[in-house]
Formats: sequence, structure tokens, C-alpha cells
Amino acid sequence: MTELVYVLNGSNLNMLGKREPHLYGTTTLAQIEQQVQALATKLELTCEFRQTNSEAAMVDWLQEAFERDAAVIINPAGFSFASVPVFDAVKLIERPLIELHITNIHKRDETYRHSLISRAATGVICGLGANGYLVALQAMAMALGKSPHFG
Repeated sequence: MTELVYVLNGSNLNMLGKREPHLYGTTTLAQIEQQVQALATKLELTCEFRQTNSEAAMVDWLQEAFERDAAVIINPAGFSFASVPVFDAVKLIERPLIELHITNIHKRDETYRHSLISRAATGVICGLGANGYLVALQAMAMALGKSPHFG
């Protein structure tokens, strides 16, 4: 049986590859999605991969994930630090929830160090660049009782 995993991306992540490449790298979100979908297939996971700049859409998707009993990998981006509605929606998730950040938020200035989402997350992955998505997916597979794919 394949498990359903939502991979949700927050504000400005549609600009990956263009926006501050010295921080976020040159890999685009479309390239990340291709890599995630390929690995998900190997891990026997079904991925819903989405991005929004809208706080309301993110809340709707988290509620949808809850209703579908899905696990969640979320890169909340700017929603991490001030969005109580996204935080409240994250708390609905009963399956594993992994928070993901491309940069190491703990090395950044104070504005980016304290994520509300971390308080509800099963685990947090940060600072691994675009590869963090693949690490998160492997960690999710293990959390869901599936064998990870290393290689």
C-alpha cells in the first residue's frame, strides 16, 4: 500500500533558482519536484507536491491533508515565523509532519530563527539546501515504516 504524503511549500519558493541564489541555490522548485516524485516512486509513496504564496491556501491544504489522513512535509518559508493560522492547521495533522528549510534558520538573523511550526513538527530538517527535500522524504518513509532508499 502506498502512503500519501503532502509536500507543501510556502511563500516565495516558486522563485527558487532566481531569488537570493547565494542563500537558496540555483535549483528550481520544478527540479525539486521532479526529484521528489522520482524518489517517492522508489519509496512507494504518493506525493501531492504544491506551492502557494497564500496563507489561506496553505491552511486549506493542511486541512485537506488532515481529512485525507496524509503525512506532511512542509517548507513553510515565511509562514514559519508569524502565521498562527498555519501553525493551528499544522497541529491538526495526526500523521508524521516534517518541517523543512533550505537554509539553516539557526544561522540566520533573529527574524528567521524561531519557527512556530517547529512546535508541532515531528522533526525539522534545515540547512541541506534542495537536498533537504530528499532527506525529508527518506525520513518520512522511515517514519511511515517503509525502507528508505539510499543511493
